[in-house]
Amino acid sequence: MKKLLFMLIASAVAVFALDINSATKADFVKIKGIGAKKAERIISYRKEHGKFNSIEELKNVKGIGDKIIEVIKSELKEKNDS
Repeated sequence: MKKLLFMLIASAVAVFALDINSATKADFVKIKGIGAKKAERIISYRKEHGKFNSIEELKNVKGIGDKIIEVIKSELKEKNDS
């Protein structure tokens, strides 16, 4: 039963997680720990360097470190699977 519940939750997160490579500023600011400034920096970094290959790559954005990654990683996905 626990395994089934975990699989259902993991599936829901995968479906509703925000794609860091297509998210807008309005999308990012809905995530706890990401305000307007960090959202702008993420988008600027993405425009300058291209798509993110991993959520860990967000650490290259000023103001985002291990603590924030830990908080936001469950709400993000790396690639648009659709």
